Amino acid sequence: MRRARAPRLYAAMAGLGLAVATGAVLVMPEASAATAAATGYATQNGGTTGGAGGTTVRATTGTQIHQALCGRASSSTPIVIEVEGTINHGNTAKVSGDSCNTAAGVIELKQISNVTLVGVGSGAVFDQLGIHIRQSSNIVIQNVKVQNVKKSGSPTSNGGDAIGMESDVRNVWVDHATLIASGGESEGYDGLFDMKDNTQYVTLSYSVLRNSGRGGLIGSSESDLTNGYVTFHHNRYENIDSRAPLLRGGTAHMYNNHYVSLNESGINSRAGARARVDNNYFEDSKDVLGTFYTDELGSWQVGGNVFDNVTWSSEGEENHPAGPNPVSNTSVSIPYAYPLDQASCVPAIVARTAGAGTGLAVSDGNCTATTPTPTATPTATTTPTATPTAPAGTNLSIGAGSDGSSKADGTSYGNVRDGDASTYWSPSGSTGHVSIKWGSATGVSRIVVKETSSAAGRIGSWQVLNGDTGAVLKSGSGAGTITFPQTSLKKLTFSITGANGTPQIAELETYAQ
Repeated sequence: MRRARAPRLYAAMAGLGLAVATGAVLVMPEASAATAAATGYATQNGGTTGGAGGTTVRATTGTQIHQALCGRASSSTPIVIEVEGTINHGNTAKVSGDSCNTAAGVIELKQISNVTLVGVGSGAVFDQLGIHIRQSSNIVIQNVKVQNVKKSGSPTSNGGDAIGMESDVRNVWVDHATLIASGGESEGYDGLFDMKDNTQYVTLSYSVLRNSGRGGLIGSSESDLTNGYVTFHHNRYENIDSRAPLLRGGTAHMYNNHYVSLNESGINSRAGARARVDNNYFEDSKDVLGTFYTDELGSWQVGGNVFDNVTWSSEGEENHPAGPNPVSNTSVSIPYAYPLDQASCVPAIVARTAGAGTGLAVSDGNCTATTPTPTATPTATTTPTATPTAPAGTNLSIGAGSDGSSKADGTSYGNVRDGDASTYWSPSGSTGHVSIKWGSATGVSRIVVKETSSAAGRIGSWQVLNGDTGAVLKSGSGAGTITFPQTSLKKLTFSITGANGTPQIAELETYAQ
């Protein structure tokens, strides 16, 4: 079996009733970094919205994630937790409170509801540390990387599962995640994405699962048949021995996934499970669909799939491959609408959209990747949108310094403060940030963001940050004039969290009034 390649935070956020004794959490009250809406079976049973409508906070340690959960008014108070940096055993402690039930050495989402966990900034990596969802509902996990979680050896976490759900879990959407291991059970790893003990209405979308003996399962044993209604779409399974996934009972829908190097078996439908398998691309793999390692048969409905260099074993007592010419042996009705890419373009569209750090790009159903419009989190006041009003006063950016997160070839951070609308800064991708900085504290209450004429309208969601403290001064969408209470600072950061294409900022003007 090929071995995995291996792979980070910033103290943040407090207030609006979520301040904790350590001061580790700061409130960001207006727009969520999470974008788009749930898909697949996660849209059923009332839907999956996570922490939409609640306070947004930032966490840079596992302890801060637990503090944010424990600082809520109740275990169901909506919250969006933006995560940046590396979460590991060293910074993940148990936190106690009436609204949480946490544990050290694992991100514990237990007996709670209405939570979004989303990676932002330079990225969120859960290193050797799993995410455990137990007796919980309405959970969104987005844009995170979970790597090398072990059940044996040292350190261990979450029973060896990258993301594990069990015990009466409802409505979970995991999106744009990267889940990787560095081997199989003999090396100490278990599953990448496991559901058991009455887990229902789950979607895994636009994610990468790589280098593991076990991709994941629905049902822990032939008697654990209370799970199901799970959608897998636009995911890449790569170098997985088996369980891509293993289905024990229940109903699952797999569409537009790219399966590469399934070494022993792939979709294993058994114990009465029913799988609908639409327009997937199976490549360089073995026994990608059927019932394996048991005589407890499952069934499948197939259509539009491509089998590229797939080998099939012979029928046996406990080996029932669907191929070499798979045909349907059941009918599975799907209760939700879904755009369906042609299987021939699945490798290309999945390569552009799947995994953390891809800008949350999705397919439009016509083999084209698009960046979804950010979904504003409803709050007591409307999320502010920048308005193109003319500036007045002295532009404090002229003569100041600047830096940022990244810059595309041919662009410069200094271009946003040179007074020349023909020059500009672009991030190396669709999101990133640029800052204006001064040698001494400067009062700022208004900025003007100017796009180039050729890239007008590309900026989607944004945040204006106090670069000295990380506090969010304003959130909203679109270029133009942005006002906020005057703040004295040495550095002001404009962070683009969602965009329609690559933004081009010609000027980032700053004003005292």
